[in-house]
Parts: sequence; structure tokens; C-alpha cells
Amino acid sequence: MKLVRFSQNGQPARLGLLMNDRIADVQASVAATLARRGVVRAREIAQALVPASTRQFLQGGPVSLDAVAGITEWVTVPRASARLQAPITDPGKFICIGLNYRDHAEEVGAALPREPPIFPKWANAIVDPGEPILRARGSTQLDWEVELGVVIGRTARYVSREQALDHVFGYTIVNDVSARDFQFLTSQWGAGKIPDTYAPVGPYIADRAEVPDPHVLELKTWVNGSLMQNGTTKNFIFDVRYLVSYLSGLMTLEPGDLIATGTPAGVGHGKKPPVYMNPGDTVRLSITGLGTLENPIKEG
Repeated sequence: MKLVRFSQNGQPARLGLLMNDRIADVQASVAATLARRGVVRAREIAQALVPASTRQFLQGGPVSLDAVAGITEWVTVPRASARLQAPITDPGKFICIGLNYRDHAEEVGAALPREPPIFPKWANAIVDPGEPILRARGSTQLDWEVELGVVIGRTARYVSREQALDHVFGYTIVNDVSARDFQFLTSQWGAGKIPDTYAPVGPYIADRAEVPDPHVLELKTWVNGSLMQNGTTKNFIFDVRYLVSYLSGLMTLEPGDLIATGTPAGVGHGKKPPVYMNPGDTVRLSITGLGTLENPIKEG
């Protein structure tokens, strides 16, 4: 399953399944399937099973997922006629991990952390594929960070590493955009991480059937067509199993929570001399099995 949020002709976004050159409207497909079975209130039931919110859909758990698995009447639209939006815009928690690749720690001269460094972003930072990243006023050191995003599908509290992936719904691409001149003003990184538009996400969430092993993926970043990052999740310091288990020991992870798992080497701040993004630039990310995520840069 490749879960998207899409819209047409300026209408509100709804959930879809990416199927090559078409997108299945999930709510409409569930409604059509129920109606075919003679259910009188098919539309209302489908709205409850498949809300427009990805977080609320995942909170439906097996009931919502079974409804999708049981679709027999597909309602689809051409992909070319739809606008893909960020596949999740309302995570209950948006948790970011820093310094989680050996090669990235080496390029910035940082010691390997003993435990995962954690910082938050919020929903205000999430922006759709194709929409502009707005460079915060006063910043001149705008950097890119391609990251594997992990979307929680089942409530997790004190889960073991062996059981951790059972609580993951799927994976997406996150660009942990960073204003380096704001980030290092204090010992806390937040000021450089939390501005509006500093977390493009997408283009879809691939479930675990699509990405059975998150630890063998290639991650790449291009800026204006030039390859900047070329990494692999094989270089994780703390893998996805460890992160989900570790975080679940600190807080309850809930369906629709989003974890950005860190970036490999090749960030602009680590280059000699440093390289940063400017208005007029375009940044494009890719991760194996998760498509590509591209955004232009504009002045905020």
C-alpha cells in the first residue's frame, strides 16, 4: 500500500492509494464496496472508516485497514489530474533524531552519541511536495537533510526491539530543513529546525509490505541537479528497531506519530567550504521505494 493525500480542482484533500498512473479514492471505494453489498448508510460508514486525516485513519487500526483490504469496487482518478499533498499533516508527535549516521557525525566532527539526540518539530513545519520552502527572515545558512520518516501504526509503550517494527505502519521521505545560523545560537537546536515549511514530507507513505527492511535503503539529495547526499540506512547508529523501542520507553507512541530518523553525510554545513540553499534553488530527495520529494526555495 502506498498511501497518499490528494486533491483535485481545489477540493479538500482526501486519502488515496497510489496505483501506478492512477489514484484510488479510498473513502469512495469503501463506500462503493459497501453499497454493492447492500449497506444503506454506505457513505456515512465509509466516512467513519476512512476520514480525511491520515492520523485518524491510522487510529482506526485493524477496522479501517480491513475495510481497505476488502475493497472490491475501486473508484480511481488519473494521477496526472491530482495534486499530491503531504501524506500526513497532523502527526500527534513529530519526533526528530539527530546525529544518527556514522558518516554524518564524522563530517561535522561530532562524537558518536551514546543515546539518540531528540528534538521536536511541529505540524507547522510540514509542507507538501512541490510547495516552497520559505527561508526564514534573517537566515542565510539554509541546509537540506534527507531522512527516512517512520509512521507509527500501533500504540507502543515499552516495546522490545524485537517487536518494534510491528508497531510501524510505514515509511516516507522527510526533509529536515535546517537554518544552521539559527540552530547553533544556543546548545538547543530548535530555533533552526522549527520554522514554517521546514519539513517537506512525501510523496506517499509506503507500508511495511512495500518496504520490508528499512535498514538497506539508499538516500539521495540533489540541489539544482547536483548530487549532494548519497547515503544508506546501513550506516544508522540507532536503527529503526532501536529508535521505536527507545522512544516507547520515554513516551507512548501512538498511531500517526512521525519519527524523522536522521540524515547521512553530505549536508551543506559539512562541506568545505559550506554550501547553502538560496531562493531560486530546488532541492530533490529520494529514498529507495519511497519515490522523490522536490521543493523550490523562496524567501520567507
